[in-house]
Amino acid sequence: MTGQSPRVVVAGLGSEHRRDDGAGPLIVAQAVEEAGVGNDIGPLTDPLDLLGAWDGADLAIVVDAVRSGEAPGTLRVVDLAAGIDVVGPGHRAGGTSTHGIGLAGVLRLARAVGHAPVRVVVVGIEGEDFGRGVGLSPAVGAALPGAVQRVVELISEVRTCA
Repeated sequence: MTGQSPRVVVAGLGSEHRRDDGAGPLIVAQAVEEAGVGNDIGPLTDPLDLLGAWDGADLAIVVDAVRSGEAPGTLRVVDLAAGIDVVGPGHRAGGTSTHGIGLAGVLRLARAVGHAPVRVVVVGIEGEDFGRGVGLSPAVGAALPGAVQRVVELISEVRTCA
């Protein structure tokens, strides 16, 4: 990152037509606007779409609605360090998400072929309603400003370190 601005890719996974699953793209749109940065990828419905889009990034921020058993609206930020296995305790290595292949599988693949970003941070917001339709549940809607702020902070941290 010497002498040039760090490349930051911010990706929102999800579909606005699956209620809380639409939180990822919505958070990203608001955070990118607030941070005043350009973003070269839009909403993604499949983590496989990250391949190619995040190549060469100094930081990739992936925002998605999650199901972990926490209270709806709970915000989790996980930094996937380059040397760690992206499958945590209690998760099957071959598990998938509602998107098909999960983020862990995509990151493992990107690392295997030498195209993973330098750093990947996942901002997850615990969803409540993943049924068909538009609009977020009240708990997820109330948590949106905090999630947007966290993404903006991550972008600012990288800019400051450059």
